[in-house]
Order: sequence, then C-alpha cells, then structure tokens
Amino acid sequence: MRLALHARVLVDGHVPSVLSGVVVTWSPPLLEGRIVRLERLAPEHEEGLWLASRDAATWSWLSVVQPQTRAEWSVYMEQARAAAEAGSELPLVTKCHKGIVGSTRFLALRPEHCSVEIGWTWLHPSAWGTGANVEAKLLQMRHAFETWGCRRVEFKTDAKNERSRRALEAVGATFEGIHRKHMLVRDGENRDSAWYSVTDDDWPSVRSHLETRLAGR
Repeated sequence: MRLALHARVLVDGHVPSVLSGVVVTWSPPLLEGRIVRLERLAPEHEEGLWLASRDAATWSWLSVVQPQTRAEWSVYMEQARAAAEAGSELPLVTKCHKGIVGSTRFLALRPEHCSVEIGWTWLHPSAWGTGANVEAKLLQMRHAFETWGCRRVEFKTDAKNERSRRALEAVGATFEGIHRKHMLVRDGENRDSAWYSVTDDDWPSVRSHLETRLAGR
C-alpha cells in the first residue's frame, strides 16, 4: 500500500484525495491601494517599524509584550523573518503616504484547504480611523480570494478586545464563536479568542461593502 504525506495528513494512496495532489506554496504579495501599500518584510524595514511601534496603545491586545529596547526589537524582527523563511507566515509592512505605520501577516497558511488567516495586525494610533486598516483588509482578502483562490479567510482576536471585534464586524466578517482558554499571552495571561471569518460565498458582498466605505475617503 502506497502512502503519501501531505500537510501532516496521512492519505491512503489507493483512495483519491484532494490532499494527494501538489500543494501550492504561497508567496508574500505586494499589495497597493490609494491609502496603503503592503510590502514583504525586509531588513531595511526594521528602523521604520521600530519607530512606528513605540506607542504602548499599539500593543495593548497583541499576544506579546511590547519590545522596549533595540535588542528586543531585533529579536521580534528575527522571529518574524524566521517564520517567513519557514513558510509558516507571510509578514507584510504597512505603509501609508510612503511612511511605515504598522504591519500585518498572512498566517495559518493552508493552501491544500484553500484557507488562510489574516492577523498580527497593528498600526500606529496616528493611522487609526484613516481607512488604512479597512483598505489593508480589502487588499489582503482580495488577494486571498481572487489570486490564491481561497474558500475561507479567518481572523481571531482577544474576546475582550471590543475595538478589534467591532472593526472585524464592520469589515463584514461573521462571528463564529469563542475558544475559551485558547492561548497564554504576554506574561502568561489567559486569552479567550473570538473567531471571525469571510468565505468565498460572502466575498462579493463584503468586497462591495468595503469599496463603498473607502469611496468616501
């Protein structure tokens, strides 16, 4: 009996399976709109990201403690680059009017299931309410659905993070429930995670909704 291992799933070679074909590898895209430009993370972005990350409000709900020193920031950057090199995450730098204002990532990459997560999103408070997050989500989801052919894009956030949850609902994502005691974050704090998603069935109306929101900016 021939056995094939794909995406950590053992598939009997005698039984047809969607997992027994060639699995596509996704690469970091370059995405650009009127407000933001999302670029693949590179070493030359380290200084700009450091400066954009200095406001403590940016880190209130992230799962790690805010790096306080250049050395700690270098470790944070190296971890992001290592994830990119391993192919487990695709970190992007968010630019607004040519200046770096934050970062976001594609993660939980599952091309064999046509599914991806958008997360690790943070912006300097100066970019809040400018449409930067809305357009970034539009660009990322459009790439996921229309270039990668995804069936599902998912998001998760701290269940207590009302601002993030309202933003996801305003984007048009569907609330799917809360995973209790899902993660230990920062210095060992418990986090219940609220999950949201947009599917390919939802995408046409979600895209239209986001384009309408951005048209007035």
